[in-house]
Amino acid sequence: MAPPPPIRTRVWRNATLEREDFPFEQVSDYLAEPDTLVWADLVSPDSATVGSLAEELGLDPHAVEDALAESERPKATRYQSHLFLTAYSLRRDADGDLTVGRISIFFTRHALVTVRLDDAIDMTAVTRRWDENADLLKFGTRALLHGVLDQMVDDYFDALQVLDDEIESIEDVLFDEDAAAAKDVSRTVYELRRSLVQARRAILPMREVVGTVVRRTLADDGTAELQPYYEDLSDHVLRAVDWTDTLRDEITSVFDTNMQLSDNRMNQIMKKLTGWAAIIAVPTAVTGWYGQNVPYPGFDQPWGFWVSVIVIVVMAAVLYVSFKKRDWL
Repeated sequence: MAPPPPIRTRVWRNATLEREDFPFEQVSDYLAEPDTLVWADLVSPDSATVGSLAEELGLDPHAVEDALAESERPKATRYQSHLFLTAYSLRRDADGDLTVGRISIFFTRHALVTVRLDDAIDMTAVTRRWDENADLLKFGTRALLHGVLDQMVDDYFDALQVLDDEIESIEDVLFDEDAAAAKDVSRTVYELRRSLVQARRAILPMREVVGTVVRRTLADDGTAELQPYYEDLSDHVLRAVDWTDTLRDEITSVFDTNMQLSDNRMNQIMKKLTGWAAIIAVPTAVTGWYGQNVPYPGFDQPWGFWVSVIVIVVMAAVLYVSFKKRDWL
């Protein structure tokens, strides 16, 4: 798949798509016209590009700084002229690894600007969602913002479903007696726990981000028609949060069970070693006794040798049978 252009743009007039991928410099021109709705998407922009955009839209310099920062926590902040929010996206790549990306959004009355430091979130899927729900665009940038957040939450569910499937696959081989399989389980459990920690860091703050968007955009404007859509989005976020809690409990249970099974396997090995050591100790003891430099029954006689051999075999056999009944061997 070809990489997306560094800047993507769209403009709607009266909720109808008029033009896309126009020069970035024309954003302010379209915003000056009535009944227009503009979206701009910047991928890994430099500070000059974002600074130019900030001047055109009157964006707060603190929000611009946060959009370019490498490690910014998820949040939603209301400034005088716009709402700024930062969130993290999740996606499973072709190798099955969890990819965490970040998106920053500037939300104004007639413009929505998305700034991405990477390509973790599929904006083509977002634009497809807008096209499929074109009737919502009459509600302006609130509908555009809903489409972005809804796509991110759907990506959460896709990533969590993969984690859930991998945990179930581990449970299928958890009680395998093969030592190599047990080692693979331990490695896989560690990797899943690390992926789940990344997923929780992205998903849990989204609950507050969506709540802030609902309180500070829909409530201010009184757009009651979009309220059910955002309520559904909030419900999906809560479901994703609950799912992460469930997966954390499951992976913890798998980890604890795997540790207990490893201890049991070690105990079985120690019992076997102890049993064989006891059996081997019999001939050692008997031959050591007969190896004394003192006369004993059968000393210097052939039948004495055979007596010692019989004693070794009989005692070793008795110990072997006894340990076998106790499942030590």
